[in-house]
Amino acid sequence: MEVRIGVQHVSREITFETTLSADELAAAVKTARSSEFLELTDDKGGRIIVPSASLGYVTTGAERKGGVGFGAH
Repeated sequence: MEVRIGVQHVSREITFETTLSADELAAAVKTARSSEFLELTDDKGGRIIVPSASLGYVTTGAERKGGVGFGAH
């Protein structure tokens, strides 16, 4: 799923793909409100850490479903 994070006083969004579900992402954002940082992991294993006080918004795209088609054998 694509995630976009707006940071206060920064003109560019942080955009990345994650394997988290929408519910897991929402829980992480809610937890960050009472902690110092929002920490997420992208789909390649990288970490995104944003100070909670600087969060402007977090938006998501649609969750990815399993692909349809032929797989390599």
